[in-house]
Formats: sequence, structure tokens, C-alpha cells
Amino acid sequence: MRKRNAEPAHPTRLPALDLLVGFESAARHLSFTKAGEELFLTQSAVSRQIKELEDQLGAPLFERRHRALVLTEAGQQFYASAAQVLSTMRTATERLREKAGRKRPLSVTTTSSFAALWLIPRLAGFTRTHPGVDVRITADSRVQDLERDGLDVAIRHGPAALAGPNAVRLMGERVFPVASPKLLKKTPLEKPSDLVKHVLLQYDDPDARHPWLHWTTWLEVERIADLRPAGTLIFSGYEQIIPAAIAGHGVALGRTPLVKDLIASGELVAPFQSTADPARAYFAIVSKSAEGRPEVADFVAWLKAEASKR
Repeated sequence: MRKRNAEPAHPTRLPALDLLVGFESAARHLSFTKAGEELFLTQSAVSRQIKELEDQLGAPLFERRHRALVLTEAGQQFYASAAQVLSTMRTATERLREKAGRKRPLSVTTTSSFAALWLIPRLAGFTRTHPGVDVRITADSRVQDLERDGLDVAIRHGPAALAGPNAVRLMGERVFPVASPKLLKKTPLEKPSDLVKHVLLQYDDPDARHPWLHWTTWLEVERIADLRPAGTLIFSGYEQIIPAAIAGHGVALGRTPLVKDLIASGELVAPFQSTADPARAYFAIVSKSAEGRPEVADFVAWLKAEASKR
């Protein structure tokens, strides 16, 4: 029995919204896998959505290459339109919700490490003084578009030149070794060359996008680049490294302000005065659509106040 071909979509029928959302995410990431992670779908589910959308449009949107995804010319054109449509829909939805009396949460995006080690431990201080404000934290390593993704505030880390003219500087960053006092009591760390006796906790960064977090960079500054440690443990996220250091699994590169409270509490110690200053800082960036909201201004003011505490 011959299989009947699917009927083409009506020429004036628009694609379903979930197909547009899936396509926009896949086009932005150039990855079905990452789009699935963002949308809480499997990679195969996103791939099926894209195939259905291509069938409805009658044109391929992606070139499937070996371990790579590339937008076709049609895909590039459709992506620009889809992103604009979804952004308009998000804005209109929020406005209608506000008019209907639904409280809009204050949405904040930042890295997983900053959220886990600095922001969340302090957040109760803001919510206690602003009981009517709901805060939603999105922790992600990728830089999100505030307007497109409907976000109010971004807390980003990087050089001032890339922060933007309206960014609010919160605090700088220094990098230096930290370890559990129990570990150092067992295996002293009196000078940098003593690291040869220790396991180093390393951030996994195969593309060298964060060289200031590499032990090789710190060791080069200390002029002991040829040092061979007792071992190395590699972690995919910086927020995983610090708990490992507290547990005594090795020596980590601490980052101010992320380890300041842990040093003050005695959970970690910084054995050396020398530091590597990567000339980077933390900045708060407010979306244009959120600039007039008083709770957003209050949140940024609170961030600045917390950042200034010693």
C-alpha cells in the first residue's frame, strides 16, 4: 500500500506559535540540542518541529552539516521576522497582564556562578524590604538579549568596554588561590611553589574563553608556569569548584566578590597576598522597557549598596 503524502499547508495559514518559538531558539543557538535545553524539550522534538515548519513553508531553513547547523538564506530571512514577531508578542502580553492587574515579576539574568555564590545568598535582603516585588532569576552562561527575552536586568561580568554606555558598575574582580583551612592544616601552602603538593581545581574551558580563570594564567603571573601539581580536578561550572574547595578536594582560584563571604566565615582561606587582576568587573544593565519601573531602579540601587559593603 502506497503511503499518502501529507497535504501542503494552506497558503495563508500561519505556522503554529510553538513552531516559531522552537525555530527562533534553534536559529539563535544554531543548535537543536541547546534549543531543547532552553525549551525543556528533547533534541529530537526540536528537530521534528523544525522539519514540520520547513514542510509548511516549503523551504529548508537549516543546512545540517557534520556537527554544525547553518541557516540557509531563507532561514536567515525567516529568523529576523520570527524574532521580531516573538518580541512584539512578549511585550504585548506583558502589557495586557499589567492592565489586567497581574503583578509582573522583576526578571534578572546572570551567570550560574554569580547567582549561586553571590546573588541568591543576599536576595532575601531585597525581598524583605520589597515584599510586593516577585524576583525571577535566570542563571545561564549565555548572554541573553534583554528586550527579546523579556528580561529586566542583566548582571554581567566583563571588561568595561563591552558593558555598554548605560551599564552600572557594581564591583571589580581579583583572582587568587583559596582552600579549606582543614586541607592547609594537613598540607601547608606557605608559598606558591607549594602548590606542587596539592590538587588544583580547574574550570573546564577548552576554548580558552575565560583565561583569567585558568591556573596556567595565575602560575605564569607568579613565574612558576612549569609547576606540576599533585593532580587536577576539572569542573564544567565555577559554581561547582567552590563547594569542592570547601570540602577539601583541592585548591581553587577564588574570585572576589564571589568568595568574600566564605573567607570571612572561615570556610575558605586565601594563603597569599598576591592576586591576578584581570581588569574585569560586574555590571548591572537595565532593559529599555524596564527603565521606568521603580522596583527595577530599587533593585539596581540595592545591588550597588550590597556591592559596596566590605
